[in-house]
Amino acid sequence: DSILKMNIILIIWFRVFLLMQFIRPQKVEYSEDETYEIVLPPDIKEIFVRACYDCHSNKINYPWYSNVAPFSWVVANHTNEGVNALNFSNWEKYTQTQKNEKLKAIYRTAHSSMPLPAYTWAHIEAELSKEDREKIRDWTGVRK
Repeated sequence: DSILKMNIILIIWFRVFLLMQFIRPQKVEYSEDETYEIVLPPDIKEIFVRACYDCHSNKINYPWYSNVAPFSWVVANHTNEGVNALNFSNWEKYTQTQKNEKLKAIYRTAHSSMPLPAYTWAHIEAELSKEDREKIRDWTGVRK
C-alpha cells in the first residue's frame, strides 16, 4: 500500500515537472552587436566578460539547465534583472549621468556582492580575486 502511494506521488510529481516545462520564461536575446558596447581596457574587459557579462550584457551564454524549469525561471529572472540594472552592451545608450551612477554601483558591488554567490557556485571561473575587485574599483574612477 505504501509503495502504491509512493508510485502515485512520483507519477504526479513527474507530470507536474513535465507541465512546468511548458512555462517558458522570456530570456535576454543574445546579440553580437557591439555598436553601443562599453569600451574597456583589455584586463578589465577580461574580468567583466568572465564574471559579469552573463547577467549584464546581451552576450549571455545560457547554461543547459537554463532550459529546464524551475531553474529556467530563476536564471531568466536573474539575467533580466541584471540587464535592467546594468547592460554593458548598451553602455553608450546611457546618459553621462546614468553612466556615473552605474560606475558608482559597479564600485560598490565590486567590493563584495557581485557576482552573486549562486552564480559563482556554478561558474567557478567567475569568482573575483581581491586583485580583480581592486582593478575594477580603480577603473571606475569613483572615490569613496
